[in-house]
Amino acid sequence: MQKIENDVFSAEIDEHGAQLTHLVNKKADFDYIWNGKEWGKHAPVLFPAIGRSNQDKYVLDGKTYEMPQHGFVSDQDFTVSYHTPNALALQLVANDETKALYPFDFKLTVVFTLLSTGLSVSFTVENDSDREMPYSLGSHPAFNVPINGDGKFADYQVQFTGLKDPIKVYEIVKTPNPYRTGKEEELAGAKDGKLTLNYDVFKPGLRIISNPGIKSVKLSSAQTTHAVEMDVSQFKNLCLWTKEDLDCKFLCMEPFDGLPDVLGEPVDWMEKPGNEILPAHSSKVSQYEMHLS
Repeated sequence: MQKIENDVFSAEIDEHGAQLTHLVNKKADFDYIWNGKEWGKHAPVLFPAIGRSNQDKYVLDGKTYEMPQHGFVSDQDFTVSYHTPNALALQLVANDETKALYPFDFKLTVVFTLLSTGLSVSFTVENDSDREMPYSLGSHPAFNVPINGDGKFADYQVQFTGLKDPIKVYEIVKTPNPYRTGKEEELAGAKDGKLTLNYDVFKPGLRIISNPGIKSVKLSSAQTTHAVEMDVSQFKNLCLWTKEDLDCKFLCMEPFDGLPDVLGEPVDWMEKPGNEILPAHSSKVSQYEMHLS
């Protein structure tokens, strides 16, 4: 476990999966990140897949490969590239285990930097292969709701910047697993760029916003002065999620590039909607910031 801090915040990051496990407001002495029992994760990194692949498989060059939900990096040990008092860089390099699932020479570097206003998280994907590399990339942070124990889940709202009504999401089928149907539907309860939280919103499953142009998302309540605002403008998609079968005290706000499969057969990743296609011997950087109060 690695720790970084500044005068305002401290953060702990697990090298296993490059997962943010704690993000603490030092003055008010509370953690923004979920650490409850109902869901055993905190803020996993998603790569090179988002969500479920049909039959947990995909196709490339006519060959079928296994691919677990959200990819495989959450089960990999990253190495420390650099560590300063307020910043940490962790890197994963392709190995025999990853190549059995994903036949590319890649590097994934995740950099966490504490700011006076919150936390910056950046991802650099490098394709060291001699061919184009398809991938999806995302971040899955779960925030405590209520924040600092102030109020209850239904007292909070999510405000979107950059979207016009109606706000739409991808329709999800949950059997046998959460997949897209290929259709879209309006986000129930959303109006004027704002969603008031209630657990019924999440009964259909994860809520992936399909409107283009989202710039930021803010979790706040009249019951508290504390809030979480995320600049997600560098990512194509934003997902909201909490466990459908339990009234859990957390909300995931997930920026990502990529989508779960539409229910059916394994998909050719060179043609899959939502995938990034990275040219040979090139790289791409994606970043988001959490502005915390």
